[in-house]
Amino acid sequence: MELYSGPIQQFVEDTVQNQISTKLQNAFFEYFGFNPSDSEVRSWRESLRAVKDVFAVAGFNDHGIFLEYQLPLSSKRLDCMICGRDKDGKDNSVIIELKQWEKCEVGASDKVVTWVGGGDREVLHPSVQVGQYKNYLQQNHTAFYETDPVLLNACTYLHNYKVKKDDPVLSERFKSDLRQYPLFSISDVNPLSTYLREKLDAGNGMVVLERIQKSKYGPSRKLLQMISKVIKENERYILLDTQLVAFDKVMNLVRFGMKNRKKSVVIVKGGPGTGKSVIAINLLAELAKLGYNAQYATGSKAFTETLRKTIGKGGFDQVKYFNSYIAATENMIDVLVADESHRIRISSNNRYTPRTKKSNLPQVEELIRVAKVPVFFIDDRQNVRPGEIGSSDYIRENAERLGCTIHEYQLDIQFRCQGSDKFVQWINNTFSIKKTSEAIWDPKNSEFDFKIVNSPEELYKLIKEKNDQEANSARLVAGFCWPWSQPKEDGTLVKDVVIGDFAMTWEGKETGRKLAPSVPPASLWPYDPRAVDQIGSIYTIQGFEFEYVGVIIGKDILYNFETNQWEGHPENSADSVAKGDHEKFLDLVKNTYRVLLSRALKGCYVYFVDKETEKFVRSRIEA
Repeated sequence: MELYSGPIQQFVEDTVQNQISTKLQNAFFEYFGFNPSDSEVRSWRESLRAVKDVFAVAGFNDHGIFLEYQLPLSSKRLDCMICGRDKDGKDNSVIIELKQWEKCEVGASDKVVTWVGGGDREVLHPSVQVGQYKNYLQQNHTAFYETDPVLLNACTYLHNYKVKKDDPVLSERFKSDLRQYPLFSISDVNPLSTYLREKLDAGNGMVVLERIQKSKYGPSRKLLQMISKVIKENERYILLDTQLVAFDKVMNLVRFGMKNRKKSVVIVKGGPGTGKSVIAINLLAELAKLGYNAQYATGSKAFTETLRKTIGKGGFDQVKYFNSYIAATENMIDVLVADESHRIRISSNNRYTPRTKKSNLPQVEELIRVAKVPVFFIDDRQNVRPGEIGSSDYIRENAERLGCTIHEYQLDIQFRCQGSDKFVQWINNTFSIKKTSEAIWDPKNSEFDFKIVNSPEELYKLIKEKNDQEANSARLVAGFCWPWSQPKEDGTLVKDVVIGDFAMTWEGKETGRKLAPSVPPASLWPYDPRAVDQIGSIYTIQGFEFEYVGVIIGKDILYNFETNQWEGHPENSADSVAKGDHEKFLDLVKNTYRVLLSRALKGCYVYFVDKETEKFVRSRIEA
């Protein structure tokens, strides 16, 4: 979808006559049903007038142009893409990212800090941003990777920006990106026009434009093979014997679903440590290897960003969030691997969703509709927030409503807690989550190392020692009983978790404010070596596993000896969303601690803030 396309002569005429922003505004309203913001209209007017002058200097009059070209299954729109042929007669196109920036400062990693949305915010460097757009098109649009593809280039034009000495936007760390995707400033009209002529000098751009319009969305075979290779070579995602049996069963269900004329929905159920995520990721790898357009999605930012980092930038767009499919067409992909499906929400809309992206469908329906075969991996007892409504019953009901064939599979083998299903069952029983036969934990009859410690300092020391023995093997987590502050002005973190003389920070909150070099962002907390000195929450650890986990159990849940019952105490919680639902609060907190306590492969160590609650749990352990 684009808001404007056509011959460059028409674009120039529309811009000269001050009609271009009006035409974009009308197209925007026709597509989205309401008007764009005044700031966006003003941005179109100013930026497109500047790029029109560049085209005039370049002498372009036989080219095609796209404005506001939306990338499928993405919220991103290209500002401008101009089409034509190079001097050798090859079809070519150039993406031009337009910025009204006037200044910027150094940010973290591949980011800079500039004035955006009414304040200084950390954003991608323009060359990094436009490079992502180029890679997306080359990997996901047939016109750019099929036989004799349309060549694709990208650059940025900061038409209000005056480059100064030692300018952050030209920093050495962006050298590679700037070389691939050059940046032009206010004084670079001639260099930019020369760059464009080198790519598009032979004109005939409408032929190229129409070819791009007719291209189909779908990942290239090369991209799919790369994703499969990276996953299969990563030791973290190796399948064990019993997991292979489950994997083969799920693969067979998917193969059947692909052949079935009626849409098939696969539901794979399993508790903590049954290998759901490893099987799900290997499913993505195998399907990619076979050439299927398969995507992996979850509701967890930490899990999504970590998997994206593992796969690398090339496979970035095959790993998505549940709310990525608002604007997707039916059966747009072959297979959707929906991991952590208990995190499905009522709707993909939230308070940050632009009006242009609002959906009228339930999120689960979007996930079912987008794929020929959707596969849901789920634990019915991992809902930890009121808005998370995913359950096998809920998915089944909606699949039946949509006329789908349903296949279900239960994972029973325990891979965490030294393979001890007894430990998980003991947690369920002790916290009155589910009646089981495991009423008493006997440490002498288990290789899994579980112990209650006497202080948070002792807990941290144990986890630090384990992590020093093997990097990223141990993490400290806690119930959400302390506030989670914004980073300080210098990017360091506030020590929010205070228990007596003990004080530590939560993981690094991502708010657009620059984090200090020593602080990893929350989305990468599970696998950043520096994160051992931060406390993780349920929202960053869910879906992950470690050799050892230290858990601080706060006063949001207490055991009452008078009533012999667990009680939820929302007044002791800092989770504004969860404590707002008094009816479900206790169940949500129980599920939270069930998840935290079941993340470890070899050992779990616990500190209780409330000593009466500790006393009760100790009573359920064999002396």
